[in-house]
Amino acid sequence: MSVTATMDSAAADIAALAAPPMTGITPHLNLVGASEASAFYQKAFGAREMLRLPADDGQRLMHCALVINGGDLMICDCFPEMGHGYEHQPSASFTMHLQVDDIEAWFARAVDAGAQVLQPIEDMFWGDRYARLLDPYGVHWSMGQTKAA
Repeated sequence: MSVTATMDSAAADIAALAAPPMTGITPHLNLVGASEASAFYQKAFGAREMLRLPADDGQRLMHCALVINGGDLMICDCFPEMGHGYEHQPSASFTMHLQVDDIEAWFARAVDAGAQVLQPIEDMFWGDRYARLLDPYGVHWSMGQTKAA
């Protein structure tokens, strides 16, 4: 089966899902090692994998839908042979932000899973406790928790 045929059947599978539709802006990350990234996001951020569509090569993921802290995230492997015109580039111009209820627990879980600390948890002038991390796939993450009044 070709990637195009797989994509057609995948679209039908996605349409058949009973989950509520995604709303707002949903990040879609193109990574090298999307399957491993999904496992990392599950361990580091408590992600739930909602859908996984492997590519014909049996190595890469054509699509993976995750929910992290109530928000949607889509990831896939890079497919330069499909004419996307890009290769994986680590994030330098965006940061994935999580507003959380217990920053110490979220931060510790991510670091224990292998995230690199870019900025430890600090009290910030805007009223949040805030920290920044880099995941093993080159994606920058930040976390915030509003301090109790």
